Amino acid sequence: MRTRITEMLGIEHPIVQGGMQWVGLAELASAVSNAGGLGILTGLTQPTPEALQKEIARCREMTDKPFAVNLTILPTIKPVPYEAYAQAIVDSGIKIVETAGRNPEPFLPPFKAAGITVIHKCTSIRHCLKAERIGCDMVSVDGFECAGHPGEDDVTNMILLPLAAKRLKIPFLASGGLGDGRGLAAALAMGADGINMGTRFMATIEAPIHDKVKQKMVEASELDTALIYRTLNNTARVFKNSIAEKVLEIEAQEGPTRFEDIQPLVQGTKGRELFDDGDLDKGIWSAGMIVGLIDDIPSCEELITRIVAEAEEIISQRLGQMLSA
Repeated sequence: MRTRITEMLGIEHPIVQGGMQWVGLAELASAVSNAGGLGILTGLTQPTPEALQKEIARCREMTDKPFAVNLTILPTIKPVPYEAYAQAIVDSGIKIVETAGRNPEPFLPPFKAAGITVIHKCTSIRHCLKAERIGCDMVSVDGFECAGHPGEDDVTNMILLPLAAKRLKIPFLASGGLGDGRGLAAALAMGADGINMGTRFMATIEAPIHDKVKQKMVEASELDTALIYRTLNNTARVFKNSIAEKVLEIEAQEGPTRFEDIQPLVQGTKGRELFDDGDLDKGIWSAGMIVGLIDDIPSCEELITRIVAEAEEIISQRLGQMLSA
């Protein structure tokens, strides 16, 4: 299965692992890359740029295949030295970067000078077109189904992907609500060159999170996510646990929401502790609606092989038979 994505990134299968805070470590990224996809280290999971360089070196010891680094540019409680992280990526010889959050334009000159391919995550067509215009090499089109920040437009991939196919010249990935062969086949049919999966890769053997978290996602339905921060115009889709429900209760109160009122509930360190110790109500964690389609915890190789085989069968058999009929 060859697409513009596989050709540009030098990978075997058109499947990319999303950059996920606390999850995108060398164990997962290398496993995805070794299975023929593109693994991604999450830059800001590492506490310092120097620690990121060490994690990149550790990942290189675990795979000789291409892998990328995610750099998410968002408002944070504590200032982040983004320029130093970007320089660490360049100095480490990384050739693929996924950017997300705010406009990546200030970081493009050093990335381009180093021959880095830049993938920018976008939640709207207007942002996709802007990313193309400023020089990003490809975009990841995030539909409303996705984990994390889906934007404020609430447009699903059934609309976003055909729009992207009509209006973009650069290759693009479909992201959000994807985790099986049906999703890959559908994304390709709607014009995407591959898929980006975050939540689905969390429920794999190699994902560096507690088994209780993985099992909870297997047991979940498509209704087990929540949209928080809506009143702050910074919507985030997370797994619906007691903490998410408390946040929603605070946001439902009369008057404007103050971030200070919910900050103790949503601190990132609590999410990391949750992944480490399996206390499912310690904090929040990002999860997409695809949890409704997760029913096992395979290895990354098993998952990618299965997805590709399912997609190929749908394309060549089911759809092919419809045409021949």
